[in-house]
Amino acid sequence: MGVVVDTSAVVAFERADSSFGRMLDELGDETVAMPAIVLAELLAGAYAVRDPLLGHRKRAALEHLLARVPLVDFGREMAERWAELVTELRGRGELIPANDVQVAATALHLGFGVLVGERGEAHLSRIEGLRIERARP
Repeated sequence: MGVVVDTSAVVAFERADSSFGRMLDELGDETVAMPAIVLAELLAGAYAVRDPLLGHRKRAALEHLLARVPLVDFGREMAERWAELVTELRGRGELIPANDVQVAATALHLGFGVLVGERGEAHLSRIEGLRIERARP
């Protein structure tokens, strides 16, 4: 089994002043991967920081995390899964942010769960069959 890391999990550890290494250690032997959209969201946050030194630190921390966690590109099969999920959610009147659907599609394609922080679970819990693990910063 494995998990993909949601942006909300990384942010939860960051806000708790806890290291990403600790986050990975907590997962033990579980395979961990990062969807490309999560990296994009985290980089957007780092670039939005007004303090250049803090922004540099955030980007350096991301590089350190990426040295230990493989990045998963969003390919055709995941795009098809994304379209299926969006159609299903739309049919139930339960649309969630497109980036969250992309994280879920990546996890389901890989047969993984999703590691979330407090703010990520509500959206993702609407996706049937998706295993959700809560980060403990």
